[in-house]
Amino acid sequence: MSETSSHSDDRDNRVQSVTEEKCLEDGIDTKPPEKGAEVGPLAEPPSEQPIVDTRPNYSAFTHWEKRGIVLGAAIGAFFSPLTAQIYLPALTILAQEFNVTVSQINLTVTTYMIFQGLTPMFVGSFADSTGRRPAYFICFVIYIAANVGCALAPSYPALLVLRMLQSAGSSTTVALCQAVVADVATSAERGQYVGYTALPILLAPAVGPVIGGVLSQEVGWRWIFWLLAIVAGFVFVIHALFLPETCREIVGDGSIKPHPAYRTGWQLCKEALRRRRARRNPESSGDPLSRTVSRTSTRRSLHMKKFNVLQSLHILLEKEMFLLLAYSSICFSSFYCVATVMPTQLSAIYGFDEITVGLMYLPMVGGSILAAFVNGRVMNWNYRRHCKLQGIPFERAKQQDLTEFPIERARLEIGVPMLVLTAACTLAWGWAFQYQAHIAVVCVLLFLIGWAVVGFSNTINVLLVDVNVGSAGAATASNNLTRCLIGAAATAVIGPMINGVGIGWAFTILAALFVVGSPTLFLIMRHGIQWRKEKRYRKLAREQKHANNNATAQK
Repeated sequence: MSETSSHSDDRDNRVQSVTEEKCLEDGIDTKPPEKGAEVGPLAEPPSEQPIVDTRPNYSAFTHWEKRGIVLGAAIGAFFSPLTAQIYLPALTILAQEFNVTVSQINLTVTTYMIFQGLTPMFVGSFADSTGRRPAYFICFVIYIAANVGCALAPSYPALLVLRMLQSAGSSTTVALCQAVVADVATSAERGQYVGYTALPILLAPAVGPVIGGVLSQEVGWRWIFWLLAIVAGFVFVIHALFLPETCREIVGDGSIKPHPAYRTGWQLCKEALRRRRARRNPESSGDPLSRTVSRTSTRRSLHMKKFNVLQSLHILLEKEMFLLLAYSSICFSSFYCVATVMPTQLSAIYGFDEITVGLMYLPMVGGSILAAFVNGRVMNWNYRRHCKLQGIPFERAKQQDLTEFPIERARLEIGVPMLVLTAACTLAWGWAFQYQAHIAVVCVLLFLIGWAVVGFSNTINVLLVDVNVGSAGAATASNNLTRCLIGAAATAVIGPMINGVGIGWAFTILAALFVVGSPTLFLIMRHGIQWRKEKRYRKLAREQKHANNNATAQK
């Protein structure tokens, strides 16, 4: 009887322990009230004790490791815009060599942009579920092979098909770059890191046409693709050796050791040396370092989770994402329009040659660098300010719960001034060419456009990652899709508009579109929290329904 009572007491103690742990996780105090203390909603806390956040840090990577990871991802994202721009100076030469019209050779540019928008939809979802390194491996192999094929292309149809493959291999690196930032950086520090990733998008249009023009004139157009293949191969080797897997589905905060297929060459070499030392000195196998390695080696199998190919479309069709992506893509189209129109206008009005025209993109690069270093820090400051207003403890290294946090307002309060500056500079840029202003005026406006467009774009990119937790690759792919499609339409329309109403009025109409659609941002700031809650409830309902169906099927 006493033995039975003892077992019963042990079971009760275990149940009580588990219950107390669950209550502590839910923030419920399990201690009984002291004698004489008030109980109920009118009870006052005994003292104002500061709340200590005991959660682990969001990422196990150090500050400099995160910088290196983001820099490596940004270098990979450089190839998509570079490949699109470096090819443009050779269009006339290619039309002559393959004996086709300029319209036919321009089709290789159009198909490139189409695949640039479509391909990330598939690979972005794949990277969210299966890992960043496998996605990078697939992209680089396709891209390098397509460049070699383009360099050896014997005919126009072969070049057309290979350009599609080239776009498929390079375009997804932009989405992967944003996903890597989401893996290692919290919302509190994300503004600074995402700012770095915007540099390749603006730097490529500056250096691409210059490099392409020099190569096509000096050594032939085929060396454009040989150069891209060589540089991509070098970056691929660097990624394979040093860029670690960051997908949180696989490595968590970065402390979990994945299957060897996910590890870098550097990690495999270190592990081989560690095993070799352990064989030579067996007594060292019990040191703290070895125990740490053993404790983090919890996930050793290949992570082949089923991924949703249409996840990017699902994100795009959500209420908040549709409004945000559609409007931001219209605003970003000003960059495409300026970049497309500038070569012909500078040649016709100012008499610049190809190399000088390429150098005129440098002021935009300067503005983008300013946006990367200034706007990112301002976004982080505004995030801290809203934490203070909401009475939420600010933790840079820990990811905070954004369910009730006005993250849309915290981000777009920085984006709206950049939007106003974008509209004003776009309007002024058109009229500067209309009245043939001094070239210094054009340079200043290009600098401000680079700052404003990249600053606004960065706020949108950060907000996308904040709202779509766990699906950063798919969300960035949705953004890439809308930007490429609307950008392609804008570049196709801006030329006839200039011929019809003049460059001043054409860019005035473009700036007016920004102003007319601006209430969209204020609508998102007002209803963002409510829309995110509705999205969360729908997701939980789907998961519950799926679980019920599985339980019914098992019965």
